[in-house]
Amino acid sequence: MTATTAIDAFTLGDRTVNRMGYGAMQLAGPGVFGPPKDHATALAVLREAVASGVNHIDTSDFYGPHVTNQLIREALSPYPEDLVIVSKLGAVRGADASWIPAQTPADLTAGVHDNLRNLGIERLEVVNLRVGGIHGPNEGPIEEQFTTLAELQHQGLIRHLGLSNVSASQVERASAIAKVVCVQNNYNIVHRNDDALIDMLAEKAIAYVPFFPLGGFSPLQSSALSAVAARLGATPMQVALAWLLHRSPNILLIPGTSSLEHLRENLKAAEIHLSAEVFAELDAIGK
Repeated sequence: MTATTAIDAFTLGDRTVNRMGYGAMQLAGPGVFGPPKDHATALAVLREAVASGVNHIDTSDFYGPHVTNQLIREALSPYPEDLVIVSKLGAVRGADASWIPAQTPADLTAGVHDNLRNLGIERLEVVNLRVGGIHGPNEGPIEEQFTTLAELQHQGLIRHLGLSNVSASQVERASAIAKVVCVQNNYNIVHRNDDALIDMLAEKAIAYVPFFPLGGFSPLQSSALSAVAARLGATPMQVALAWLLHRSPNILLIPGTSSLEHLRENLKAAEIHLSAEVFAELDAIGK
């Protein structure tokens, strides 16, 4: 594997987005449940992200639930013309903050309308079908679910379709039903199960959007990563994001934060250049 030339933008469906985006999940309360700790700061983070050039925001109506979508609407509506908001379906939240699968046609249809209502829009730009569980993809059936979303797409409620927490086989099966424009799976500098899938998607000009790009609820820890970061005068998390941008041109990043300081730190990762030698040194961490 060799370093690719980092480019600033990539296609998401028929839209072009900057590769450094923003994930809204952390704007909700603890455990992605309830309101934010600081409502005003949550709005400020969203507004500064867009003002700084972010035009790809990842969200879901089951974050909160409803919280992040309502914050996005409050902070950003009327939306900039170039802003692409990507949501996902496949779960709902219980009153006890539990995550409950919601995969029936009725569930998915209700989820689309919840997203539309809370975002205050008439059509969702991209909807990802979340398939696997918290530990990763499973090879369960997806045909009924993806066909339901394709029907909602035909009704004009969704513009583009994607997948989340899926295997390469499920991507192929879904693609036989409708065009897949993005795949969102767990991937970062140390969690490398999707190396082959990323390369396959790049050949097809399909975006790959790693969730937990910084390790998620267990932040990345690597002495090798820290050593490279020290040499580059950057933080380990910035270098981990820079490695992803250099890994493949179809990778779109959506690091999440509820902090203005961390938002600024994440965005600066796009300015880091990695030589081929440094990329190879970082690439070895996950092997």
